[in-house]
Amino acid sequence: MKTQEDLRHLLRRIDGKGYKAYKDIQGQYAFDDFELHVDYVQGDPFASPSRLRLRLPNRFPEWARQNRSREVALRDFLARQFARAIRRFAKGQRGSGKSGAVFIDQPGQEILERTAVVLDGNELEVRFQAGLPAFGRRIAGQQAAAILLDELPAIAGHSLFPEVIDEENLRTHLLINEDADALRGRLEELGLVAFIANGALLPRASGVDPRPMEGGLPFRSPENMEVEIQLPNRKITGMGIPRGITLITGGGYHGKSTLLRAVELGIYNHIPGDGREFVVADPQAVKIRAEDGRFVEKVNISPFINNLPHATDTLRFSTQNASGSTSQAANVMEALEAGARVLLIDEDTSATNFMIRDRRMQQLVPKEREPITPFVDKARQMYEELSVSSIIVVGGSGLYFDIADKVLCMVEYEPRDLTERAREIARAYPQEREAEGGESFGALPQRAPIARSLDAQKGRREKVRAFATRSLQFGTEEIALSAVEQLVDNSQLNAIGDALLYARKYMDGRPLAEVLGQVLSDIEAGSMDVLSHRKEGHYAVFRKLELAAAINRLRSLRME
Repeated sequence: MKTQEDLRHLLRRIDGKGYKAYKDIQGQYAFDDFELHVDYVQGDPFASPSRLRLRLPNRFPEWARQNRSREVALRDFLARQFARAIRRFAKGQRGSGKSGAVFIDQPGQEILERTAVVLDGNELEVRFQAGLPAFGRRIAGQQAAAILLDELPAIAGHSLFPEVIDEENLRTHLLINEDADALRGRLEELGLVAFIANGALLPRASGVDPRPMEGGLPFRSPENMEVEIQLPNRKITGMGIPRGITLITGGGYHGKSTLLRAVELGIYNHIPGDGREFVVADPQAVKIRAEDGRFVEKVNISPFINNLPHATDTLRFSTQNASGSTSQAANVMEALEAGARVLLIDEDTSATNFMIRDRRMQQLVPKEREPITPFVDKARQMYEELSVSSIIVVGGSGLYFDIADKVLCMVEYEPRDLTERAREIARAYPQEREAEGGESFGALPQRAPIARSLDAQKGRREKVRAFATRSLQFGTEEIALSAVEQLVDNSQLNAIGDALLYARKYMDGRPLAEVLGQVLSDIEAGSMDVLSHRKEGHYAVFRKLELAAAINRLRSLRME
């Protein structure tokens, strides 16, 4: 293997040459404390930065990697440390384009399994990018040497070794992640779909700042819903939301949607100090909303929508431009097809005619002329027949009192259990409406995606690119994902984009649910590295529900 001095000589030799001469530095170099792997060199200073890796012995103690929860948290912690060291030691922009910039996949409030830091046996691997510097399109060899030979050892030396890590901070990070995993894993045996710890801080700083709000009120469970749970490293008390149908109600601005948002992000673990460290939800909980204009391909929406004008087929419903109600019906049915166990719904982002239909409207528009069966008439069937629970934010209609197992009322961000009061009101003021749900929920979609319809070709090559958490470019198509609200990280979209390509090999007539399961099974058996032939450092873990959402929104998709 070449040495760091060999790299120094190479950089001197190519200094001032055309940018493509940087290709000469691809390879592996032994430094004092690590190996540097230059895997890919960008074609010019304005292109995507070059991909590099560091490999070094994993000298972290056994307690820091004794199980999967701790290992994922250790990798997350080190990625954060490396990012901080970049900000401290990398001097940044110097020259043309992206010259001088050093990047690593930057974690947010969630602790996600990522490919930025990988444990490979007894070795640690850090994957990052660097903009190799140039003036114009001429190599700036001295500046490159400063980055690779001076700044990089300082970044690694202050972030990747046990002796430079605050052990107490590391231990806290790992044990919180371990306990959050254990807490989520106990929900099913406790008959719960979500848990919110006493003392949790649910409000966020702003709509664009996911950190906790200063001065936010700590959460406190109603006494009769309080659950105490022993975890590996602590005992914890908080509110358990049981299986079934739970309503979250209350006045405007009293915290209904804030509670639901915390639950929907409870599918992820959160860093110490986030406030939601012990807010967890069933891992197959999915947020459902209306999505005007979305594409739908051969989805059975007949449990909710039937007898459309012009004899439109709702057993295999397709459209390029779904309405609010048809899109929400499709979102529910696609989620069930992909294995959802809990539906999370907020009336503020729902189609009103999908959610409710009162007695007066039933009298004005009889059922034979109304194709929509509202969710209020299907939610109980869905729970009893499919064991799929619902948590629903409602503030404008009491129709749901008749089917609710629990009614929580938020009063100044404090939950109160008003289940019995809601039942009294339902008895005192009966709706006298006709239930429209029929005798059973209905059949779930049975669809098989056609591989050739997932065409990512653009020009001579396949092109897949993620834009924040909003959309994916897939060949000539754009997959709109801004309404898939449980995506929290651009790196999840990077992984989902490549998973779409990977999934095609299983699209040989198998049902979509089986395709999704096989992709996730391959990742679990190996790692996210199965999704690409490259050592990709910008992947983060995703669920089959979000992979299904991306497939379902690809407008070239064809199903059979």
